[in-house]
Amino acid sequence: MVLLILLCRISVFMRHRGVIGRRQGMICDLDQKGRFLPSVVLNAFITCTTLYSSFFCFSGEEGTQTHTESSSQEADSQTRCQSCTSTFLKLIWRFLIILSVSSSWVGTTQFVKITFETFDCPFFMTWFSTNWNIMIFPIYYSGHLATAQEKQSPIKKFRECSRIFGEDGLTLKLFLKRTAPFSILWTLTNYLYLLALKKLTATDVSALFCCNKAFVFLLSWIVLKDRFMGARIVAAIMAITGIVMMAYADGFQGDSIIGVAYAVGSASTSALYKVLFKMFLGSANFGEAAHFVSTLGFFNFIFISITPIILYFTKVEYWYPFSAVPWGYLCGVAGLWLAFNILVNVGVVLTYPILISIGTVLSVPGNAAVDLLKHKMIFSVVRLGATIIICIGFLLMLLPEEWDEITLRFINSLKEKKSEDHTEDMTESSVHTRSRSRANGTVSIPLA
Repeated sequence: MVLLILLCRISVFMRHRGVIGRRQGMICDLDQKGRFLPSVVLNAFITCTTLYSSFFCFSGEEGTQTHTESSSQEADSQTRCQSCTSTFLKLIWRFLIILSVSSSWVGTTQFVKITFETFDCPFFMTWFSTNWNIMIFPIYYSGHLATAQEKQSPIKKFRECSRIFGEDGLTLKLFLKRTAPFSILWTLTNYLYLLALKKLTATDVSALFCCNKAFVFLLSWIVLKDRFMGARIVAAIMAITGIVMMAYADGFQGDSIIGVAYAVGSASTSALYKVLFKMFLGSANFGEAAHFVSTLGFFNFIFISITPIILYFTKVEYWYPFSAVPWGYLCGVAGLWLAFNILVNVGVVLTYPILISIGTVLSVPGNAAVDLLKHKMIFSVVRLGATIIICIGFLLMLLPEEWDEITLRFINSLKEKKSEDHTEDMTESSVHTRSRSRANGTVSIPLA
C-alpha cells in the first residue's frame, strides 16, 4: 500500500514536469547522471502509475459498496427475524387467551356440578359468585399501577372510568337506573344456567348456552336495526334446530325438557343483557368495563342479599349446620367465574372478540371430554347431532359482515394467480422449444 501511494505521488510529480517540458518544447527529464530519458519510457511509467492508482481507488470504492450492501442485508434479515418473532409471540398470546377462556368456563361448569352433590342451593351460589365481581376494578387498578407510566390516584381513575354512565359520572340516580336492570339480568343468566346444570349434563348446557350468539343477532336485527345477513339467519335456524333436537332427545318429557328451557332462558337473558348494554352504554374500554362489572357486584351485595335470606328462612334453599357449607367448592366456583369475566374483558380489549367467542365454543368439547372420561357419560346420537349443529351455527355467527365480498376477492385472486402461473409456464415452454430448435438448426413456431 505504501508503494502504491509513492507511485501515485511520483506520477503526479512526473506529470507536472512533463507539463514544464512541453512548455520548453520537449517531453523529457533528466536522470541522476544528467542524461535524457526518452519520452516513451517516461510516458509508459506515468501510465502505469496512473493505472495502479486508479485500480487502488476503484478497489476501495468497490469494497465500501460491498460492505454497505452486506450491512443493509444484515439489517433486513434482522428486521425479518424480529417481525417473525413478534408474530409468533402474538400467536402464542392469542392461543393462551383462547385456552384460558375455555378452561375457566369448563372449570366453572364442572365445579358447579361437583358442588351440587353436597350443596343444592343455586341462588346462593349465584349471589356468592356475583359478589366477587367487586374485586374486578381493584384488580384493574393494580394492573394500572404496575404498567402505566403516568399513575393516577384511585379516586381520579374511578371518576375517569365512571364516564361509561355519562358525562356526569356515577350518580345515585344513574346507579339505580342503569345498574338495577343489568344486575337483574346478570343474576337471572347465572341462576338459570345453574338450574340447567341440575337437570342436564355440562356438555348439553354449555352447547345450549352457545345459542346466545344467535339470540344476540336476532335482537340486534330487530331492536338495533343491524345489517341483515343470510348466513347468520341460517345460523339462528341451526341453533333453534339444535334446541329442538336436544329437547326431543328424551321425548319432550321429564327433566330434559325443563333443563333445556332453563338453558335457553339463560342464553336469552345473556343476549338481552348484551343488546341493552350496546343500546344504552355503547362500547367500553377495559377500565370502564371493570368499573361497570364491579358496580354490578356492589349492587348485588347491597340490594339482592335479601333474596338468599328469604330463601333460607322459607326453606327453599336451606342448609344446616353452617359448617356443612362447602366453602372450598364455593370459592372455587366464584374464583373461576371471576377469572372468566376478567379474561373476557381483557381479551376483548387486548385481542379480538372473535377469540373470546372461539374460547367459549371450545368449552363444549372440553366439557364433553370431562363428562366422558370422568363421569363415564354415554352420548346419544340425537344429543351429539344437536350439539354439533349448535356449534356449527355458533361458528357461522362469527363470520364478518363482509364475508361474501372477502370470499369473492379471495377466489378472484386465486384465479388471477393461477392464470399468471399458467402464462409463465407457457412462456418458459415456448422459450425452451425455440432454444432446442435453434440448436438443431431449425426454428419452431408454436401454434396458438
